[in-house]
Amino acid sequence: MSAIEGLETAHHHDTEHEHHHEAPNFWQKYIFSEDHKVIAKQYLITGILWAVIGISMSIVFRIQLGFQDANLSWLKPVLGGWISDSGKLDPNFYLALVTMHGTIMVFFVLTAGLSGTFSNFLIPLQIGARDMASGFMNMLSYWFFFLASVIMFASLFIQTGPAAGGWVIYPPLSALPQAHPGSGLGMTLWLASMAFFIVSQLLGGINYITTVINLRTRGMSFDRLPLTIWAFLITAVLGLISFPVLLSSVLLLIFDRHFGTSFYLSDIYINGEALPNVGGSPILFQHLFWFLGHPEVYIVLLPGLGITSEIIATNSRKPIFGYRAMIASMLGIAFLAFIVWAHHMFVTGMNPFLGSVFMFLTLIIAVPSAVKGFNYITTLWRGNIVFTPGMLFSIGLVSLFVSGGLTGIILGNSALDIQLHDTYFVVAHFHLVMGAASAFGLFAGVYHWFPKMFGRMMNNTLGQIHFWLTFVGIYLVFIPMHYVGIAGFPRRYYQFTSYDFTNKFMDMNMFISIAAIFTFVAQFIFLWNFFYSIFKGRKAPQNPWRSNTLEWTAPVNPGHGNWEGELPAVYRWSYDYSKPGAKEDFIPQNIPYSQTLESNFPHENELIATEKAIESQNFNDQFKNAH
Repeated sequence: MSAIEGLETAHHHDTEHEHHHEAPNFWQKYIFSEDHKVIAKQYLITGILWAVIGISMSIVFRIQLGFQDANLSWLKPVLGGWISDSGKLDPNFYLALVTMHGTIMVFFVLTAGLSGTFSNFLIPLQIGARDMASGFMNMLSYWFFFLASVIMFASLFIQTGPAAGGWVIYPPLSALPQAHPGSGLGMTLWLASMAFFIVSQLLGGINYITTVINLRTRGMSFDRLPLTIWAFLITAVLGLISFPVLLSSVLLLIFDRHFGTSFYLSDIYINGEALPNVGGSPILFQHLFWFLGHPEVYIVLLPGLGITSEIIATNSRKPIFGYRAMIASMLGIAFLAFIVWAHHMFVTGMNPFLGSVFMFLTLIIAVPSAVKGFNYITTLWRGNIVFTPGMLFSIGLVSLFVSGGLTGIILGNSALDIQLHDTYFVVAHFHLVMGAASAFGLFAGVYHWFPKMFGRMMNNTLGQIHFWLTFVGIYLVFIPMHYVGIAGFPRRYYQFTSYDFTNKFMDMNMFISIAAIFTFVAQFIFLWNFFYSIFKGRKAPQNPWRSNTLEWTAPVNPGHGNWEGELPAVYRWSYDYSKPGAKEDFIPQNIPYSQTLESNFPHENELIATEKAIESQNFNDQFKNAH
């Protein structure tokens, strides 16, 4: 069955269609659905569940770090044998917790949960398409992600524990099954899960790119696309280029583990016995991993920046400042993301001249990043700001992006990075600029598009409380981490009682752990608000935020196909807010210039002549021209 026919089966609004299709049953509508909106919700719910698991892991190891003498016997019903009879966390399992927390949050929450949700949900709605280019491929992308989730989740319950070697799984620890309990079956399951996850991301990325290029509605030229769509498109391109490199590194690691190859191994001794592996290099793995790993920073961050662009413009009641500069900055970031990966490897013994090249390129990324930061601030300047929860989280993202980005400039300097590498300074930096900022983008998107997703409104007061507790909590956790990192605290250590210089900072470590627990508890406000509002929230109006983009012209609860009858045509860009002379402070994209003569600029009056051409434009409506 073709994707077009599948769409017709799911939604047959064309009464003149010759064929009769049965209504989809429960499994077709909600489980194995080809509707991009349902698939987006599947990604979102799965991502939320993974976030609860991933953050819970971080709380366990923060308790271990902040309260060295604490008795953790109360966790024994959950963690079983990983808690000793004396109530202590097993050191091997501690490393597994750190590994799984990073893996879950980077890939399963911030990549699949953020990009998978909003790319799926918004691309067809904001470009005026019925669905993705291939509904079947879209469905497969989610179920490959689900399969990856099942395998990764299963690895938590095996006797030797899940993968343990840091989320970057550097060899030789990850390449030798006998090296460590977490290098055994748990690592094998980690690699299998990631292989399926990468397949999921590639299927989704191909679909996103094809849909944006081929299925834009009449008049939706590239210079009229919302910045959200530009962000999702660039993110998909990043993933399509970089994820295959991670897949190749994973496959080579599997060969080393199970088939006797030596891609990453050479001159290894275990218990005084030399292994036969020669000729390999673990540095090769680092090159392959970070060629994905650095673009991955922007794979999780760019969707959040795109969401923020849309929400800040809408709730400032102003046009986004520097629309073309924002697009150029995203393109610049995407290009530079592929040529700076070795700044993660300054301490590997690379040639100092080569290190200086990567340092120079790394520092250049500050330029397009600063463009985005200044443009957000200029959009906010003297705006008629509406402080919705989505707007608060968007402003919070800008704050985290700027403060975390400043420490990135420090780490981009090779001389400083050599001193700070693998300390808590690095942990604090990437949690601010990548982890927390992207999570704020996810929260902002959920609060803003919840009415379109579920037809109901979330509670604004609870949303505002959630923001302030989370915003304050994030800074209370990660600002002190910069100081303990400068003091020399290494990351991934089980405890800090072995050295005098670390003992001096135990009070600060305890403070960080208390702040982390406080921030974690605050997230249950969001969980209650989210799940309660799905069923009991106030019913949403057609366009609650008075926004310009096309998704708000669709019905409150759009069916499969999004619009009844003709698809809307587009006559203007996405950010006509507060135009002088306009009857209202927003003009949706589907309103022709001929209907807004009182607010048109001279060059816009000239575009009136093109409206008939737009209306008569032949375009690909998957339902109208099915055969």
